[in-house]
Amino acid sequence: MTFHSPQTLKNIAELIDAKFVGPEDFQILGTNEIHRVKAGEIVFVNHPKYYEKALNSDATIILIDKEVECPEGKALLVSEDPFRDFNKINTHFTRITNFSEELHDVQIGEGTKIHRTAVIGNNVTIGKNSLIFPNVVIGDRTVIGDNVIIQSGTVLGGDAFYYRKLEGNYDRLISVGNVIIENNVEIGNNCTIDRGVTDSTIIGQGSVLDNQIQIGHDTVIGKRCLIASLTGIAGCCIIEDEVTIWGQVGMASGNRIAKGSIILGKTGVNRDLEKGTYIGMLAEDFRTYLKKEVKLKNL
Repeated sequence: MTFHSPQTLKNIAELIDAKFVGPEDFQILGTNEIHRVKAGEIVFVNHPKYYEKALNSDATIILIDKEVECPEGKALLVSEDPFRDFNKINTHFTRITNFSEELHDVQIGEGTKIHRTAVIGNNVTIGKNSLIFPNVVIGDRTVIGDNVIIQSGTVLGGDAFYYRKLEGNYDRLISVGNVIIENNVEIGNNCTIDRGVTDSTIIGQGSVLDNQIQIGHDTVIGKRCLIASLTGIAGCCIIEDEVTIWGQVGMASGNRIAKGSIILGKTGVNRDLEKGTYIGMLAEDFRTYLKKEVKLKNL
């Protein structure tokens, strides 16, 4: 999430009542999760296991639960509860409406047709010559390009599935990101595409999604990808251009699939994959899989 105007380290420290390490006028441009964080942004960390990763990330401001040695050129915000205070910062700078307010700041391009039963949130942009079918839900801050087709029952911009366990209950990390659907994308019936926690979930130009597909928060689908029904892709994945994913594929969070790969039906993806064709519960090379099957049958 990018702030509307740059903030200072002192401003943010006062907002969350935290101690800070660094110049009080140290500039802060926004917040982000560690997999998408950029220079000038805050990342949070609340477990020693991940301190080093956060401190050495591209983030220049680390919201942390213990004062540690600060890397050169960076700053710290020392908080009792970084998870809570990350939420506090994000919601302070982002208006959360949850469809509870009248429609405002919606831009719709020439030639676009939207069925009267569709529900549209606030700060939504839809390009030219797009088709929005009945009972589609488009959440706040969603950006939809030109010549996009979104079929019935699809939800764009639901909350991220991102929680911590706190005092026996689940505490949500509030989603202030959005969904971006690029030009010439087709999305089938009853798909669900979650918005980013602090960044964008992106469906690349020319990609086609079948029915009943789940795309997790902050995942990026490349250009001209083809995804068949009942596929579930967790958050923070990178699917490069021209990848084909067949039905009932399940993909764990944080994985990258190389350009031009093919993932066959019912495959489970739990690691990064180089270009190739894959199958199996723990995605293996398709030719290797076939050779193994032949050997097993000949035993």
